[in-house]
Amino acid sequence: MLYYERKFKKKGFDYIIGVDEVGRGPLAGPVVAAAAALKDFSFGCRIDDSKKLSSLQRQEAFSVLVSKVIFGIGVVNEKLIDRINILEATRLAMQEAVSSVMQKLESKEKKSCFCLVDGQMKLDLALPFLSITKGDSRSLAIASASIIAKVVRDRIMGIYDRIVPDYGFIENKGYPTARHRQAIEKHGRCFLHRESFSCV
Repeated sequence: MLYYERKFKKKGFDYIIGVDEVGRGPLAGPVVAAAAALKDFSFGCRIDDSKKLSSLQRQEAFSVLVSKVIFGIGVVNEKLIDRINILEATRLAMQEAVSSVMQKLESKEKKSCFCLVDGQMKLDLALPFLSITKGDSRSLAIASASIIAKVVRDRIMGIYDRIVPDYGFIENKGYPTARHRQAIEKHGRCFLHRESFSCV
């Protein structure tokens, strides 16, 4: 998990910024990206691809990460996803997350950042970066971002569940489970559903 972090640390970069997203596949809710700027790599808890962690492990890791790293969040809602498509929405969320991190860094620190991006997303960034396939299981920085993005999006969907309780968002997080599809058949789509996504 530290191959890329050590590689670019040796090249003189002080901060390794991991970038990941969650929420490309759901029928409802936003796509959320996170960027996590790591200066050291010891956290005292398990940091891994968020999909490999239990909810409790993610919550523990999230609490540690947000207290120890500089992080940023990018959120693109379902209406904008419908307007620009999910790929562009994901790109936008990732770029917003990185921009948020860069705004929190001092000028001299900004010159010593290297970005590791999950997947093969091509971003328009003003700093050097590398895209890594399955990066959330190969890079500690990307795994950190994946945890932050996942917990933030899950909390958003929990709020949505209280607003629109008929769809089970607290459980399915907007993903196309059988119960979610049944709820759509019964109640129709709500204002949080992505019109550009097929519910069939």
